[in-house]
Amino acid sequence: MSWYVYIVRCRDNTLYCGITKSVEKRVHEHNTSKKGAKYTRGRRPVTLVWWREVHEIRMACSLECEIKSMPKKDKERMVKENLDCPYQESK
Repeated sequence: MSWYVYIVRCRDNTLYCGITKSVEKRVHEHNTSKKGAKYTRGRRPVTLVWWREVHEIRMACSLECEIKSMPKKDKERMVKENLDCPYQESK
């Protein structure tokens, strides 16, 4: 089963990155339920702005960590240009 790494844009224009097996379900949870991340609960609504499919949870966790460590300007460029994570590509 595939995993997905995703980025949502919050109401306050911040970006949140996570992993899931179902992007649609997870974005819905971020917007409507207590199952959404604590970070996004106070920043609703969120909008999906980027996602990538990966085939192992280990790879998804690694990519999520890479993205979370990036400066916001790099994340914004990645989202705007629909790029793969440049940090991941260079490895």
